[in-house]
Amino acid sequence: MATESGDRESPHGLAVKKIADLVAEKSDGRISMNVFYQGEIGGPQELFDQLVRGNIDLFLGWPQTSYDERLGVLQLPYLTLGWDDALEAYSTDGWISEIVEPVLSDIGLKYLGPFPEGFGGIATADTYATSYEEAQEKGIKLRSQPIFPLPQTIQAMGFQAVPIDWSEVYTSIQTGVVDGDSSNVIYWDYTYFNDLLDYFVHSRHNFSFYTFLMNQRSWKSLDEEDRGIISDAVSTVVNEQFQNAQAEDQKWIQKAQEEGMEYIEPTDAEMKAWVERVREKVWPQAEEALGEDIMNTVRERASTPE
Repeated sequence: MATESGDRESPHGLAVKKIADLVAEKSDGRISMNVFYQGEIGGPQELFDQLVRGNIDLFLGWPQTSYDERLGVLQLPYLTLGWDDALEAYSTDGWISEIVEPVLSDIGLKYLGPFPEGFGGIATADTYATSYEEAQEKGIKLRSQPIFPLPQTIQAMGFQAVPIDWSEVYTSIQTGVVDGDSSNVIYWDYTYFNDLLDYFVHSRHNFSFYTFLMNQRSWKSLDEEDRGIISDAVSTVVNEQFQNAQAEDQKWIQKAQEEGMEYIEPTDAEMKAWVERVREKVWPQAEEALGEDIMNTVRERASTPE
């Protein structure tokens, strides 16, 4: 089992460790899991490749769109605009999960559940922007996860998007390749880059969550009892995360402010302008990759701006 990001003491690290412990306990030690944390055996794309090939059995991370661009629906900007809508949409039996489960199955993966974190933002050093015009004027360069359509989203918001893997973000900010990070909840930017970053603008352009995925061949090699043990262990962690995610995010917002990071909420007018502009620019691009059927569902079910 491998995590895309998060060391042993991070929420991700603690989650996968708990799954391994639960599986060992419920199987009376018959099933053991070797757990690898961020960067120990590869970056996000490499880990996902190894998961598809079956060299990794279980994975906590973001599905890479290199196998099927329809998975980009998971990162579609401004899909949900509030916690209630997000938790309903991204839950194990939510409408977004219903879209992606057959796509993942086509790739050879078993979808076991989501790991929600919260709404992402823009973390920067020295300066910040809360509008398209301001971002353009200041020429702010932001690291973006190299997953469609996150770079396109950052561009539509007025920033210069530079796709960079997680393992290279610190050095990229430190050396000035980029001015900050984007699309993560504040936990990651505060925990890993607090000495480099000064501001966190809570743009809420994406709902940040990860997925528990298992290689289908590994899943099918297990008997029904052992599948149940693994599924129940993941469900336990997923359910706890859904209950705790909002409070956990708020805890780190508070802690970051106490440690000197300035937390900025765009005004209602600024948020409305970003939502309208990004949906207008990125959603039509996404339709080419995701298909008309998926985007029709998105337009029908996405949150409506107040």
